[in-house]
Amino acid sequence: MSQLFTPFTLRGLTLDNRVMVSPMCQYQAEDGCATDWHDLHLGQFAMGGNGLVMVEATAVTRTGRITHKCLGLYSDANERALRRSVDICRRYGTGKLGIQLGHAGRKASVQPPADGGAPLSAAEDPWTTYSASALPFAPNYHVPVALDKDGIARIKQGFVDAVRRAERIGFDLVELHMAHGYLIHQFLSPISNQRSDEYGGSLANRLRLALEIFAACRTVWPSDKPMGVRVSATDYVEGGWTVDDTVILAKELKKLGCDFIDVSSGGLDPRQKLSLGPGYQVPNAEKIRREAGIATIAVGMIVDPHQAERIVSTGQADMVALARAMMLNPRWAWEAAQQLHADAPLPPNYARAHPKNWPQAFEKKAAE
Repeated sequence: MSQLFTPFTLRGLTLDNRVMVSPMCQYQAEDGCATDWHDLHLGQFAMGGNGLVMVEATAVTRTGRITHKCLGLYSDANERALRRSVDICRRYGTGKLGIQLGHAGRKASVQPPADGGAPLSAAEDPWTTYSASALPFAPNYHVPVALDKDGIARIKQGFVDAVRRAERIGFDLVELHMAHGYLIHQFLSPISNQRSDEYGGSLANRLRLALEIFAACRTVWPSDKPMGVRVSATDYVEGGWTVDDTVILAKELKKLGCDFIDVSSGGLDPRQKLSLGPGYQVPNAEKIRREAGIATIAVGMIVDPHQAERIVSTGQADMVALARAMMLNPRWAWEAAQQLHADAPLPPNYARAHPKNWPQAFEKKAAE
């Protein structure tokens, strides 16, 4: 029996299987509002047999966007537009729906990658960026403003307000973005956080903002719905954030009601040194799962169904999350289920496409 295609329950939410579509920035929003692109992008995955479809990194404030084209959930207009996309996925799809909420911090106010990804010039309507300390991501980046106590309070309120909007829209799950060098990660890592107040210095102090934001968001999110975080398990830079630090963070988050850790890595510093390869981040998910005693989601170059099956069946992680593999093949879950002799849900209108409903075609193929 395939473990990848067994149900998985977090609080009151039961997913049909352990396959998650990772949040993928699309750079197709208009002032934070979802567009027709999002209807198509999310809809194909909602209909693809995946247990969970995660909406891309969504900014909790307007200045928390990475680019002018990033999705947001900081206004009534944002909420209305995203509700339309979610309603379409609900009406026709089978997958449960989650949203990743975050703030870009010092990595904000840049061009979309397709346009070069450089910091916005004075002619491109840039905005003030914020971080733990006044240290730019790279020499050519905007120098961020170090957040004071009032600024920190505004950021926390932005997360809380976005979580409330996510509940009104009807999401099944919320993930807080604490990875990839964005704002909360900037507070966690000693490379980007050189504060001398209660939010800097010791590990306990650097954890403070992440824990405060999570606790505030968990309070306003329904108790029967799961909430988790995405982390960068390591900075891949000497003297930076480590996987052992992440285990400590995971343990503290668990005490506050965190249900899962979505384990990525890197993104904080351009000096990072890492070796890419299939499943290169899976060992971090396994370590966090084992040492923190919390459910984990493994990400990073997971492409082959049998690879995904091994990750789940051997206890390295509870779920797998795919991004580029899903873009290449939005029906990845259907095909994976066939290879693993399992089933993935199909929308009723597509049920006749299941091999068991027209076996003659496959019998002929097998005979050849």
